[in-house]
Amino acid sequence: MSMQVSSERSIDIAEINARLERDEDPRECYRILSESIRRCRERGEGVSEDALRLERSLIAECNAQSQGR
Repeated sequence: MSMQVSSERSIDIAEINARLERDEDPRECYRILSESIRRCRERGEGVSEDALRLERSLIAECNAQSQGR
């Protein structure tokens, strides 16, 4: 089971990175990622460092865009 969960997390991160590379809105990518993180935490599962790092990166990108950078 834990192998499947780990695989699902990797797929989520890969999907979000692919969306970002296709110039999709980082706010939408952040929404998808934060929902995935919330679901993991609700199930009592750990959240990968990669997911948390990506979340911080997306927050910074969204903030920069909102300030016109």
